[in-house]
Amino acid sequence: MTFTEKVYALVARIPRGRVASYGQIAAWCGSPRAARAVGCAMASVPRELRLPCHRVVRSDGSVTEAFGPGGQRRLLEREGVLFTPDGRADMGRFHWDRGGAAGLSGAEPEEES
Repeated sequence: MTFTEKVYALVARIPRGRVASYGQIAAWCGSPRAARAVGCAMASVPRELRLPCHRVVRSDGSVTEAFGPGGQRRLLEREGVLFTPDGRADMGRFHWDRGGAAGLSGAEPEEES
């Protein structure tokens, strides 16, 4: 399985109402320093895969404009994700844990620091 395939498989598992960071996904795919590569993979997802890419955020909970101005936030809010006063997804409450993510890299995922 390629790195991109691992990313897509993992993103497909992010449950509704939860978010994961680019760095977290990279680490779980066996490449903890490849957060930017995860971003590139997200930018090139074929539409027919219908992945919940909007559930991938920066490590501090901030969102991108890839879904249009305010688009990612609106999608997440529809799923029940709450945001902090400074506009970041509340990672303390809505951060997806690694449940079910083991096995993508052949090793136990490491905690993101």
